[in-house]
Amino acid sequence: MPHVLLTWFATPEEVRRVKAGLPKGTTVAAPKVRAALSRFETKESDLAHLSGKADALMGWTVPPTIWAKTPKLKALAWLHAGCDELDFAMLKRRGVKVANIRGGNGIAVAEHAMALMLASAKRIVERHNWLLEARWQPIFHPDFRGTLLEGKTLAVVGLGEIGTAVARRAKSFDMTVLGIRRHAKRGGRHADEVHGPGALHKVLKRADFVVLAAPLTPETEGLIDAKALAAMKPGAHLINIARGNMIVEADLHAALKAGRLGGYASDVWWNYTNSFPATYHFPIISRTGVQRIPRVTGTGDQASSVDSIVETEIRMGTESLAAFFKGRPMPRQIDLDLGY
Repeated sequence: MPHVLLTWFATPEEVRRVKAGLPKGTTVAAPKVRAALSRFETKESDLAHLSGKADALMGWTVPPTIWAKTPKLKALAWLHAGCDELDFAMLKRRGVKVANIRGGNGIAVAEHAMALMLASAKRIVERHNWLLEARWQPIFHPDFRGTLLEGKTLAVVGLGEIGTAVARRAKSFDMTVLGIRRHAKRGGRHADEVHGPGALHKVLKRADFVVLAAPLTPETEGLIDAKALAAMKPGAHLINIARGNMIVEADLHAALKAGRLGGYASDVWWNYTNSFPATYHFPIISRTGVQRIPRVTGTGDQASSVDSIVETEIRMGTESLAAFFKGRPMPRQIDLDLGY
């Protein structure tokens, strides 16, 4: 019978729910709970003794050395929408099918994008800090004004589940929405216009706000560079809910220091892992200190951290594995060649 290994410190109730959603006789194993910074991140020592039997893995993280200890692995339920952390070549070589939770966190992330957009437009963080410092805030002064969303143009780069949800919400603010997507001919719900990637700079010239919502792939890494930033309207606001590495950090830093942007707001940052400095054990937010520049608003990978999201993502992962073990296509199965 199938054997599923959960790669986080699952509660007994979570194990029970996963098992209840899988074909009868499926074994569900989880690591023994121990003190840890996060119950969603485990180490090789937590999983190694359980991994040899695993036909499928489910979780938010997989310790890098565990892949070599799963000789029977056939499927992965990846409890994220983005899959750029996965080794697609290895998974394809081994014939492992992968499903994500595409759309599962779409509303949460889209709402967060709107919150960041509003915070940047209304200068919420700056005004809050001024209030804490008891600084005078002259009303109507051009240097201290915020910006309306109504009547403005929003460019959404990436019209997948999340980008479409952002577009829908932006329309309720009476914004004009321009979309950029890989297959422009497919159109896009809630977008007034849809263009292909080749029209990016032309679209950026028209936008007062830009939301990045595309997956990180070789084509989108570094997409927003000095040329793209120069193409943006002076005073435009850039919001990133995709991946930090979609933006060239040094180019963004230069644009912000020069005052070209009205604001930058982001929930995602540059992932340098352990590459520099060698003793640093966690991703570095920004080597250039982008987060400390005025008119920058930031949260740290918190867009989908809302009530009930864990239960939703576990349910979606369970649905995918249930379909796989029944010989059916997994819902939300990703294309390992495309990376999403």
